Amino acid sequence: MTDQQALSEAEAICQTLRRDDDGVRREVLAHAGSRWSLGILHALGVYGTMRHAEIKRQMTGVTQRMLTKTLRALERDGLLTRRELDHVPPHVEYELTPLGMGLLVRMSPIWTWVVENVEGFRQARRTFDSQIGKKPSWQIPVPARDDSEASD
Repeated sequence: MTDQQALSEAEAICQTLRRDDDGVRREVLAHAGSRWSLGILHALGVYGTMRHAEIKRQMTGVTQRMLTKTLRALERDGLLTRRELDHVPPHVEYELTPLGMGLLVRMSPIWTWVVENVEGFRQARRTFDSQIGKKPSWQIPVPARDDSEASD
């Protein structure tokens, strides 16, 4: 399938969504663009069922609040399940659902593409950054910042 055919097929699928499905689509796609969501799905996909603390150890840099918030969002969208166990002390386990595995499997080629092209990204950044001194500051586009991941 060519790139153009793939884009046409994706567009045809998107056109079948009802207007009220658009919000759901955007919210679920946000998981695909979130380092925390993908990291959690990856950890559960690789290691299987995990407790909250085990997931946190896998997620370098995530705060307790962000981890909890992300786990709840993933559970709400059916990408993982949360199971409270009747142990002493009580604890909770998380497990990937088939929907979650589907997203993870589809994101793996994108991760591979990023790794394969990391030097191209570095070179593009060096080129861009080297032009900063050559243009007036009002002509230099400011990279967009994703505040949803920066704040907890």
